[in-house]
Amino acid sequence: MEASNLPLRKWVVGYYLMTTSLKGVSSMKLHRDLGITQKSAWHMANRIREGWSVGGELLSGEIEVDETYIGGKEKNKRAHRRRGIRGPSGKAIVIGARQRNGEIRAQHIDRATGATLKGFIRENVEPGSTVYTDDHRGYQNTPNVRHFSVKHSVGEYVDGQAHVNGLESFWAMLKRGYHGTFHHLSEKHLGRYVAEFSGRQSRRDLNTLNQMALLFRGTFGRRLRYSDLIGK
Repeated sequence: MEASNLPLRKWVVGYYLMTTSLKGVSSMKLHRDLGITQKSAWHMANRIREGWSVGGELLSGEIEVDETYIGGKEKNKRAHRRRGIRGPSGKAIVIGARQRNGEIRAQHIDRATGATLKGFIRENVEPGSTVYTDDHRGYQNTPNVRHFSVKHSVGEYVDGQAHVNGLESFWAMLKRGYHGTFHHLSEKHLGRYVAEFSGRQSRRDLNTLNQMALLFRGTFGRRLRYSDLIGK
């Protein structure tokens, strides 16, 4: 909020709306509800999202790991926007890990290679934990964890304790936000939206005031100027 011309009350309402709206809040809604310009609302929302972009302790115990694909099909984009196939149908790739108590880590990645998938697990999961994935070949021989998989490729989705259903539910919520609230998320800013949804999901068991307090704390010292946001 440093150097902001917006009054503190509008910031508090913005924090409240973004904390309690499970499928996210568009800058157009913030602009209407707060009586500010859409440009100011978009800047505010992205500054608030910085509060969710904070790390934490490594996930431990039983962990679901999965990747999903976000965005429109490459063939449906205008020619000047096409940059080659990134994932299925040219969509952006997001990988996530979900502890069975509901805490989530997720991030945007460029490619779903074995090195990238295993690197994400190494950076977010405590060694010795049990990791459940689908049968993507990139997860094979993941070191330092107990690894079990289900064979989505042949229609198997549960094998005893092995499944990624909790993470699939999170992906469904993220995509409802994409299609129903924002309608489009650029890859440039996708990481902030992923951090928002995963942070909100991880804190869902707290009451609203405690969720807002943690979000306020997360934005401390994380300045995001408008010129930095738009890349100028």
